[in-house]
Amino acid sequence: MSSDAARGSGWADKSEELPLVDLATYWRLALKYRFLIIGCFLGALVVGATLTLLMTPIYTAQATLQIDREAARVLDSEDVAPRENMMQGEEFFQTQYGLLRSRSLAERVIESLGLASSNAALEAMGIEAPEAGGTAASQAARRKAAALDALQANLSVSPVRGSRLVAVGYDNPNPVVAARIANGFAENFIQSNLDRKFESSAYARQFLEERIAQTKERLESAERQLVAYAANNQIINVGEPSEGAAAGGATESLTSNNLVALNSALARTRAERVAAEERWRSARTTELMTLPEVLQNPSIQRLTEQRAVLDAEYQQKLSIYQPDYPEMVRLRAQIEEAEGQIQTIAGNIRSSIRSQYEIAASQERSLQAQVNGLTGDVLDLRDRSIQYNILQRELDTTRTLYEGLLQRYKEVGVTGGVTANNISIVDLATPPDSPSKPNLLLNMVFAALLGLGLGGLAALVLEALDETLATPDDVEKKLGIAVLGVVPLLEKGETTASALSDIRSGFSEAYYSLRTALQFSTPDGAPSSLLVSSARPAEGKSTTAYAVALNLARVGKRVLLVDGDLRNPSMHRVVGVENERGMSNLLSGSADLAGVVQHTRQENLFFIPCGPLPPNPAELWGGDRLRQFLTETRNNFDHVIVDGPPVLGFADAPMLAAAVSGVLFVLESRGTRRGQARGALRRIQVGRANLLGAVLTKFSAKSTSYGGYDYAYDYHYGAEPEAKGGKKGKRG
Repeated sequence: MSSDAARGSGWADKSEELPLVDLATYWRLALKYRFLIIGCFLGALVVGATLTLLMTPIYTAQATLQIDREAARVLDSEDVAPRENMMQGEEFFQTQYGLLRSRSLAERVIESLGLASSNAALEAMGIEAPEAGGTAASQAARRKAAALDALQANLSVSPVRGSRLVAVGYDNPNPVVAARIANGFAENFIQSNLDRKFESSAYARQFLEERIAQTKERLESAERQLVAYAANNQIINVGEPSEGAAAGGATESLTSNNLVALNSALARTRAERVAAEERWRSARTTELMTLPEVLQNPSIQRLTEQRAVLDAEYQQKLSIYQPDYPEMVRLRAQIEEAEGQIQTIAGNIRSSIRSQYEIAASQERSLQAQVNGLTGDVLDLRDRSIQYNILQRELDTTRTLYEGLLQRYKEVGVTGGVTANNISIVDLATPPDSPSKPNLLLNMVFAALLGLGLGGLAALVLEALDETLATPDDVEKKLGIAVLGVVPLLEKGETTASALSDIRSGFSEAYYSLRTALQFSTPDGAPSSLLVSSARPAEGKSTTAYAVALNLARVGKRVLLVDGDLRNPSMHRVVGVENERGMSNLLSGSADLAGVVQHTRQENLFFIPCGPLPPNPAELWGGDRLRQFLTETRNNFDHVIVDGPPVLGFADAPMLAAAVSGVLFVLESRGTRRGQARGALRRIQVGRANLLGAVLTKFSAKSTSYGGYDYAYDYHYGAEPEAKGGKKGKRG
């Protein structure tokens, strides 16, 4: 796997699943920089307490006002005064608060209380008097400006939530002065409101007088024009205007009333004619005796019953007498007489239906002719009434406006002298007994919060500037590569050989864990050829290479350990063999593989030392013999572990990384900086090397106790107390 693969789907998924705010990370950061944060916290408390004690006490006096909602208007007239809703009410109160804070009210308070009358008055308010010089007018202006700035800066307007009360407060070192100025604001605010009302009423009277005079002239002119036009055009309207006509501004004429009545009669007659015509059409095309009118006629029904009785009697006697018998002849004559009467009455009924139709048609024609005649008269009258209606509407509008102005003028005259105010004083300000500023408790809280904020900010800045890689999380977050193993720092006096020889030691357990991680690093298990390198010397890469090879050999694998550092070899001293012949001979072609491989004390572990130091190590690694060597060892060994040179400053490691199956990158905890590690990783990845992951060596759980690494990477689980160097108990 490459470094991208190491950060592949699994690592990407993990990063995506992390919460946006990792509280554990911030807690570890706070523990790491706890002394800095505590120092900032205590320093801020000391500074806050000192500044609070050095501040001049400030007294706040408050006067309470009640402001009732009342829109500014001349009269409470529904046709012009807008209905007050919640939004307008809020606008009204905000306007009142703005008036309380206005410059004009502050100037009025200065004038009424004489606050800028002299330098002594300014000093009594705690205001520094302006420098002397200039004319008396300029000095007065400077004093007024200084007093105005002080009043606006120290004034507070605090509405009481859910009520119409407003607290007007003033801050001053002198409590008596504070109460005097607060009361001055309240009283002058009420007086200024009354003055505005009086000025508004006076302006309204003058304005209404002018408008009434103009409207009266317009009303008289409109009346004269209307009368003259009606006389010239012979327009006479009678009665009150109807609802529809009133909308148009005209009354109904006699001709219009007649037309409406005739038109209604015509509609009724037309409906009767249509019904009569339908009955006549049905009577004309239907059999006479089947007409509903015939069947429902009482005379027809009575004659039909008589004929039926006579027919029954005739048929009864026909069985006894001959048809020419006098009785039979009499019955037959009666039957025919009844039949004739029925036909006569039925014919009369049909004639009656036709007569009704003809009468209805005649009435319709007569009414239609009258309606047509009146329609022309009405249309002619309306043509002559268009201008009349225009003049009538203008007259009505002017009269309504004139009456409204008169009524409004009367109301203004009645209410002009009334001085009722919607603002009143609820409580006058009194000199306070205790200062309101500074508030020691509040200032200490602010100082504490500021100290904690500064401490936290400093911790974040230091953490952002921290280039060290101290923990596995640092490696994964700052470098983006997986950590395959964490090797603890050896205790004082403990050697690498003794730690590795003790299979129950934490040092050995760490490399066992690394061996397990390597077995899962590729689909085929641990890579067949592995380069162990680091960014700089003395980071533990040789120890790591030896430990990995040793642990693979202990599980029965044939492992070849190669000292690939042709510039500063040290692995032969760790293994305990001579460095007469080795990789330099093999790569230069002066020896073969069998001639340089040496046995070690560990079964299945073989070793090739560096050999004589060559003058050109990079050229030896760059030749074809390296790939031939790896191909040949693949047939004889399960794994080849190469202890490579450091990456930075040399070209050997990138060439080795490109040739082997995997690269294991060694980082020293708190020794390797992020910039060094990134530079080394970039060089390794130039040749598209398969970076398996990193190993963090010399990790001190005690010095990195924030975050729980001392627990997570404790490899002494299950060991005896003596084996752990005197540690008590076990860790689960």
